[in-house]
Amino acid sequence: MSAMPDESFYKSEIEDLDQSAKDIPAFISKQDDPDGKAGDIKLPNGQFVPRLPGFHRWMWDGEVCGTINFRWNKGSTELPPHCLGHIGYAVFPWKRGLGYATEALRLMLIEISPLKMPFVEVTTNIDNLASQKVILNNGGVFFEQFTKTDISGGGEGTRYRIQLQNS
Repeated sequence: MSAMPDESFYKSEIEDLDQSAKDIPAFISKQDDPDGKAGDIKLPNGQFVPRLPGFHRWMWDGEVCGTINFRWNKGSTELPPHCLGHIGYAVFPWKRGLGYATEALRLMLIEISPLKMPFVEVTTNIDNLASQKVILNNGGVFFEQFTKTDISGGGEGTRYRIQLQNS
């Protein structure tokens, strides 16, 4: 998943919210899942894969602005092929350009510091200059350009690494 996803991401988020209204405790338990036990996840191609440990946060300014999430393999910086980066975020179109993604990423980096990871990787589409700026503003360093797999939407992507200040 790139840092700023395409519109299908919002459809997925809305579906998650619709489902959450039916079972609020289950929805809340999936927001903080440091052991990856909340069940398999469904990829865009319909394939199910094991959930990675992680957590999900909402950006809020009095109303919902977007989301940011973190996922990882405990004891490793490696991710499975269907997961392009450790952190993904999306700001709703009507809230973009206000600094919410930059601040959310900054706060996420603080929150994950106790995990003692040396770095995280964040990816974005090659033409997503706004997302690249968010990553650079948070200490990201360009790592590589790559071709995303079909399962991740295809196209060219850029990968950045952000060194973590471990507590």
